[in-house]
Amino acid sequence: MNGSAMYKLGYGLYVLSAKDENKDNACIINTAIQVTSSPNRIAVTVNKNNYTHQMIKNTGVFNISVISEKADFSLFKRFGFSSGLNTDKLEGFEGWLRALNGVIYVTENTNAYLSGKVEREIDLGSHTMFIADVTDGEVLSDVPTATYDYYHKNIKEKPPVNEKKKGFRCKICGYVYEGDELPADFVCPICKHGAEDFEKI
Repeated sequence: MNGSAMYKLGYGLYVLSAKDENKDNACIINTAIQVTSSPNRIAVTVNKNNYTHQMIKNTGVFNISVISEKADFSLFKRFGFSSGLNTDKLEGFEGWLRALNGVIYVTENTNAYLSGKVEREIDLGSHTMFIADVTDGEVLSDVPTATYDYYHKNIKEKPPVNEKKKGFRCKICGYVYEGDELPADFVCPICKHGAEDFEKI
């Protein structure tokens, strides 16, 4: 199977944010959809290894900020390539505001945000799907939404052409696992994607 076929699915990219007590956090996801219009509900699917996942489990509220084509790779590095367990992802970053639900949303290089209140959870193994009522939202710009395909073609940094490493490269963030075989249960230490998102180099 050519795993790149998955990039052709028409889904966007989002900063998923949550707040638990006095701690703000956010991560990058690519799975957010409207599931019903009456009531107005959305679903987000989050890897259980993400700190944001546990915050949503604890509080039942979140925001998604829709990433626009104006975004550059620094937004993905900030919110996607480190853990909120040991990193303050908002440190030195001023492109955010706080919504009525008390959770931050990203205003820099995004075109809208939606606030969700969890009504149901579905365990999907490595991920949880949170189905939520939309409680608030706003359009922030008219710049088109960045799709997963657009990210790979226009935003994601390309590895150096003369790189001589052998092993497997993460197609999401570029991390290289050096070795002859990639364990089937390997999880990228940078972006937390599994072995299915690695390619042999």
